[in-house]
Amino acid sequence: MKQLNFKKEYKERLLSGRKLTTIRMNTNLKPRDLVEIVAGGESCGYARIKSIVRKRISEISNKDARRDGFKNKKELLRALKKIYGRITPETKVYIIRFEKEDL
Repeated sequence: MKQLNFKKEYKERLLSGRKLTTIRMNTNLKPRDLVEIVAGGESCGYARIKSIVRKRISEISNKDARRDGFKNKKELLRALKKIYGRITPETKVYIIRFEKEDL
């Protein structure tokens, strides 16, 4: 089974359902894939991939940021830069929407 890995700091957002998407530079996931959600090396359950959308950083909205568990786009961009290093408005990312699933 594929895994969707997160830093430990995102565990509570994932468990509470505040984090409904993740933004990645690359992905091998496809809609309808079942994945194990792992945060800081600990399993947080399973999720079904609902959709994957490709956007430029400049196209990301505050709504996208809130779905990802952040207050706004500025806070999201700060986190992305911390993870990926330099990003520009033209950098393309994947917004992966998922839904918790009971097995």
